[in-house]
Amino acid sequence: FMVVTRSATQHIKGLDYVAAARASGATPRQIIWHEILPNLSSKIIVIFTFEVGVAILAESALSFLGVGIQAPIPSWGLMIAEGKDAMFFRPWLVVLPGMLLFILVIGANLMGDGLRDITSPEEKS
Repeated sequence: FMVVTRSATQHIKGLDYVAAARASGATPRQIIWHEILPNLSSKIIVIFTFEVGVAILAESALSFLGVGIQAPIPSWGLMIAEGKDAMFFRPWLVVLPGMLLFILVIGANLMGDGLRDITSPEEKS
């Protein structure tokens, strides 16, 4: 996360509009708040929502394997693990949590893409 943010910040600092703001007498704080952060926020939002999806999948995978959240606390990975023994007789025990997990992760990624489209200064011009 920090590597991508730093790389994007270094790239933005080298662009012409940052040099123009610096030449017009803007302070470093003004350059950060008015030039760098608005152009960096879309990238941060996409990375954050992607990482949320990865964390959800990691928790579900660990719970499925039995090293994550234990039985009294509900988890989609745990629900899939408990339903795999009866998968051929009652497939909804596996399909339903799996589909909801899929929808949640795809929804988080699509939300990040939508927020990027809304907040991206490149698209507003």
